[in-house]
Parts: sequence; structure tokens; C-alpha cells
Amino acid sequence: MDIFGVISLLGGLALFLYGMSVLGSGLERTSGGRLEKTLEKLTNSVLKSVLFGAVVTAAVQSSSATTVIVVGLVNSRILGLRQAIGVIMGANIGTTITAHILRLADLSGGGFLLQMLKPTTLAPLVAVIGIILYMTARKSSHKEIGQVMLGFSILFTGLFAMEAAVAPLKDVPEFTALFAKFQNPILGVLVGAVVTGIIQSSSASVGILQALSSTGMITYASAFPIIMGQNIGTCVTPLIASIGASKNAKRTAVVHLSFNVIGTIVFLIGTYTIQALIGFPFWLDPIDKGGIANFHTLFNVVVTLLFLPFTKQLEKLACAIVKDSPEDMDSDDVALELDERFMRSPGLAIQQGRKIIVKMGFLAKENFVSAMGLMRHYDSKKVERINEVEDMLDRMEDRLSAYLLMVSAQELSEKDSRAVSELLHVVSEYERVGDYSVNVMEAAETMYQRGSKFSKAAQAEMDTIGQAVYEILDISVSAFESEDVQVATNIEPLEEVIDLMEETLKDRHIERLRQGKCTPDAAFPFVEALSCLERIADHCSNVGTYIISHEGEKDGDFDRHEYLRMIHKGETEHYAEHFSAYEKKYYDRIALAED
Repeated sequence: MDIFGVISLLGGLALFLYGMSVLGSGLERTSGGRLEKTLEKLTNSVLKSVLFGAVVTAAVQSSSATTVIVVGLVNSRILGLRQAIGVIMGANIGTTITAHILRLADLSGGGFLLQMLKPTTLAPLVAVIGIILYMTARKSSHKEIGQVMLGFSILFTGLFAMEAAVAPLKDVPEFTALFAKFQNPILGVLVGAVVTGIIQSSSASVGILQALSSTGMITYASAFPIIMGQNIGTCVTPLIASIGASKNAKRTAVVHLSFNVIGTIVFLIGTYTIQALIGFPFWLDPIDKGGIANFHTLFNVVVTLLFLPFTKQLEKLACAIVKDSPEDMDSDDVALELDERFMRSPGLAIQQGRKIIVKMGFLAKENFVSAMGLMRHYDSKKVERINEVEDMLDRMEDRLSAYLLMVSAQELSEKDSRAVSELLHVVSEYERVGDYSVNVMEAAETMYQRGSKFSKAAQAEMDTIGQAVYEILDISVSAFESEDVQVATNIEPLEEVIDLMEETLKDRHIERLRQGKCTPDAAFPFVEALSCLERIADHCSNVGTYIISHEGEKDGDFDRHEYLRMIHKGETEHYAEHFSAYEKKYYDRIALAED
């Protein structure tokens, strides 16, 4: 092979690897992270874990990507180590789908349908359809389908280029002698592991081997150990990803390596024992793409079936290799859940961000309830807890905002991009709710230090508006957690009632102060607390609007300000009905109460 042949081979390899990348990322965005989300719903059933692992890997076309995501899930304590073992086993099976796609290049026959299915015809046809969709489609989902089709075509274009570049090698004796050496199982396994470790994809290295098989110089004897070694080489990526992770995340990567190394040893012993005692009639025959794909699948399925009863032993082995040490225990749950390994799957990263915001919402509710309780009975222990929670909210906002900005820098679908924008807005809303709860606490502290108290009427009014604000806060958190637009539409009418209550209560409190029914020492804390409650309701209103607008933007343009103008004018039946209900529930209680 001359220098031009080498350039053609490398160019074909570049196209092949790029095609795999485009195909995998396109499939990932098309799934919108849904496949990865199923990993969280796994039960203790190892068989179910294996099935999910196989399906997810077949979809994203990379066992390395799946295993890295699993390392992140274990690091975040979403998956246990035992569950992760099943997913890893399934990932090894799912990754074999690529080889079966590439074997289509060996289709032969003269029928029209068969000719259309041949990659030499199908790849260009799919490329034409893909580029039309990618360039002309308005919906992002259609563009992503176009990208998947382009990736498929580029994959085969690279394969054809590699086959054409290596075709002259079939007449080179040195090439035949080189692959004859790979019949040594140890050497074959090492070559397969090293090549796969360098390109970090067993699917890609198997594809390269399939391209080389077109020369007719690769036998079953030399291909078998190389394929086994490729499964070991793919462990490099998860091992790198586990650096700096929790103990269980490191153990997950170790399980992946142990499973493949032990499986390779067992399969090597079994294969070469049978060959020595009985002999395979095809052992020295040339292997084709289909034979490589079949053996790749057979090896992974058999090894998985062999190890299914021994998941506990694999777990113990990993724990023995990566031992517990008290000084290395993880302490920051937020840092664990916002794992950068999820950047491989933006849909999953966004889902993790959403979970943290829900936690922020519940913490904000906790602080609000505690702060309102201080208005009746001051408790220094509650003050300490409020300050602790406020510190947590501040840290969560800082880390989550930085994390979401990292996610936004990834290649996102239009839907995911909108989701990141929504989360960035909502995270600041709940942080501000926490701030205003602290302000309420400070108002209570001021009263305690001065030895002042609200009158019975003022305390009853504060309790009533506090109940209304708690309800709107509860609705906003529930609506955000469930992504329920219908629930979110209940927020705005309650927010308007709270605005009305705040204005009325300020006026009445000023009148009480003028009449001497309330001391000046209690006047400022009362008015300050009212303002804080009204602002908390405003932030809940913003959360509701973001939820509704996020859903509305899926179907077209959504004008947030027009939406607010329309409902405030009472132009929607739902708004008018709920405003009336909340008015009777809360406003009428203070309006009809005796001062």
C-alpha cells in the first residue's frame, strides 16, 4: 500500500468514525433523553436491567456512552451498584447492533428489493432524504431524523472508502502473514484491546475489522481473539470517567472491566479447548462481515448468560478492589446529582437539573413555614435551621446555574434548549422565595428583640395571608414537579387575590396604628412581612408562567405578557372562576373580620 492508499484508508476511517458520532448523537437527541431516563426506573431485577442496558445502547450506538452514563447515575446515587451490573451486561449486547447494520454491505442478489437494500444503493438514497430533511424541515425533530439518516450514510461511505483502500492488501504476502500472527490468542486480544482503547469504541473497531475482512485475508482464527479483546478495550472510557467519582461509581467501572476480562478468559479457554479436542471446520477459513457480527453477538450473549447468576460475586469483587475509606466519603448530594458525566446525554442532565429545582422548591416551602411560625412563637433553633436551609438554597442555585450553563453549551435540540432556559429562570425564582422567607424571619427577630407583638386582629390577618401564600407556593412546586400546565393555571388567580389582600391589610394596619390599636414597634415588621409575602407570590406566579409558556412554545409562539394581560382582564373563564373561589376562601375572611 502506497502513501495514497494510506491517506484513503485514514480518510475512510475518519468518515466512518464521524458517521458513528453523527448517528449516535442524532439518535440521542431524537430520544430526548427518554431512553436514559428508563435507567432510573429499574427494579432489583437483573434481567430487566440487562434488557434496558441493551435497548439504550442499541439506541445510542455506544456501550462506552451507556456505561459512562451509568457511572454518573451510580455516582449520583440514583442507581445502585447491583442494578448497574445488569445495565453493563446489557450494554455489551446492545453494542453489537452496529456490526449487524454493517453486514448489510455483504448482501448479494439481483432482485429489485434486494438491490435497494444494499448499502451501495441504500446509503446514497438515505443521504439524499436526510439532507432534504435537515435543510428544509422546520421542526427540530424532523431535522434530527435527517441527521440520523446522514450519519447512517456517512458511516457506510467511510466503510466503502476503507474497503477500497485495503483491497490491494489481499495480494500482499506480508499482510497475510501479519494476520496469521493474530491467531495467537494472547496477541489477538492485546491488539483488539489496544485499538479499541485508542478509538474508545468497540463498535468502531469491530467496523474496522469488518472492512478489513473484505480482503479475504482475515480468518476466523485471527478474528475471534481480536473481537474478544475489543470488549476489553471499550472499558477505557468508563475507567477515565470514574476518576474523581464516588467509590460506587469507581466500582461500576471496575465491574465493567472485570466482567469483560473474566468473560474473555473464560471464552478463550472454552473456544480453544473445543478447537484442540474437536476442531472447528471453519477455523482457518476467511471470515466475512456477517461472521464477525455473529461472533460479536454470540460472545457477548454467552458471557452475559454465564455471569447473570454471579452478579453478587461481581459486586463483591469490585468492592474488594475499590475499598471503602472514611476520608473519601461523599458529603455533597447536590454535587453528586449534578454529575458532568450526564453531559453525554443532555436530556438526562436537564432531568437532573429539574430534580434539584424541585428540591429547592420543597426547601423554600420549609423555610417559609418556619418563618411564618416565628411570627407567633420565636424559636432560636428554628432560626438556625432557616439559615442553614438558606445557605443550602444559595449553594444549590450557584451550582445548578453553572451546571445548566454547561448543558446549554452542548449540542441541544430545540426542545432541550427551551427546557434549559426555563430551568435557569425557575432556579432563581425559588432562591428569591428563600430570600424573602429570611426577610420574614428577620422581621420576627426584630419584634422579639423589641418585645413587641401583633394585635389579635393583625395576627389573624397575617395567618390568613400566610395560608394563601403557602397554597400558591405549594401549587407552584407541584405544578413544576409534575409539569402540569392545568395546575399551573391556578397560580395566577391566587396571586391576584394575594395582591388584593396585601393592599387591604396595609391600609387596615396603618389605620390601626393611627387609632393606637397597634404599637409602632410592630408596625414596620407587619408591613415588611406583608411585602415579602406578596413578592413570594409574584415569584410563584413567574414559575407558573414559565411552565405554561414552555408548553405553549411547543406548538408555536407564546407571548408571556399577552397571556398575563388576557387573564387579568378576565378574558378566560378558568381565571374568573378560580379568582372568585380564592377571593371567597381568603379575601372575604379578612374583609368580613372585625378589626
